[in-house]
Amino acid sequence: MLIVMTVNATKEEVEQVKRHIEALGLTPHAIPGAQRVAIGITGNRDVLDPSLFENLPGVLEVIPVSHPYKLVSREVKPEDTVVWVGGVPVGGGHFAVMAGPCSVEGPEQTLTTAQAVKKAGAHILRGGAFKPRTSPYTFQGLGEPGLQILRDVSREVGMPTVSEALDERSLELVVEYCDMIQIGARNMQNFSLLRLAGKARKPVLLKRGMAATVEELLMAAEYLLAEGNYQVVLCERGIRTFTDHTRNTLDLAAVVAVQRLSHLPIIVDPSHGTGKRHKVVPLARAAAAVGADGLMIEVHHNPMQALSDRAQAIVPEELAQLMNQLPTILPLTGRHLAQAQSAAAAS
Repeated sequence: MLIVMTVNATKEEVEQVKRHIEALGLTPHAIPGAQRVAIGITGNRDVLDPSLFENLPGVLEVIPVSHPYKLVSREVKPEDTVVWVGGVPVGGGHFAVMAGPCSVEGPEQTLTTAQAVKKAGAHILRGGAFKPRTSPYTFQGLGEPGLQILRDVSREVGMPTVSEALDERSLELVVEYCDMIQIGARNMQNFSLLRLAGKARKPVLLKRGMAATVEELLMAAEYLLAEGNYQVVLCERGIRTFTDHTRNTLDLAAVVAVQRLSHLPIIVDPSHGTGKRHKVVPLARAAAAVGADGLMIEVHHNPMQALSDRAQAIVPEELAQLMNQLPTILPLTGRHLAQAQSAAAAS
């Protein structure tokens, strides 16, 4: 259920409605909009009687929410959400590019790649310190030392960072060292991890599971918002199909589907979506043309020496070429390259 307040509703009237919801044993979620505040309600197992709320001061109307993902739905918040990652806006017309190595391998490799992606025009530095690999014998990441390297490099080049958390301990470390938490495809339905990330109060990048539907992705995001974290970016990274010409099948139609159903921004990962270097840039351009809110791309200064995902990492020159092409494509969907702001300006 969604309670829509009047345009001139006071802060005290909003708080009174929230207290009334809590007195019923339910959880209120205040969602500021462009014109007015709306309050979502979670925790109810049965349909609520609108008369419980419609006569409270400042209430304009009470609207039933049909989707099971209440807080993620556009029914609750028609306006696009803008997520701020270390001063970089994602969504709401702001197109952000996250780029960097699949894995943090050492200080020199990370710094060299970070300097290159920053020069090319990327906004957020990505780098894995905890790597969920198919084989237990392949490189699993440097762990906390990798996060320390990523933090030090980010300070030197002046870029916010995103890195993946696999469990409770790694989540605590990512929160400590990075600006954004990544929940990978394998953990999209790790509900205990989602709840912890929802309490972390840092932006979260939630990747679609390799066999997940769009609705399942949105329900996973609901876990984060239900814990009070509304700074969530979704990511389409390809799904498992019968094809063998790519690592996964990049489902760009999911971008359009998500934007119709949800206010959360959605970006595209053409690196995992294709698994082949020569396909990454063309599919990145396609993602921009279809209306995605950003990209996540694996870049390595020497891909053949990369310790993970070498076949899908592009070189900095290819990223620079893509960044030069995006300003021509993005206006077609009403978007523009994001511009980083200071923390004070962003708040």
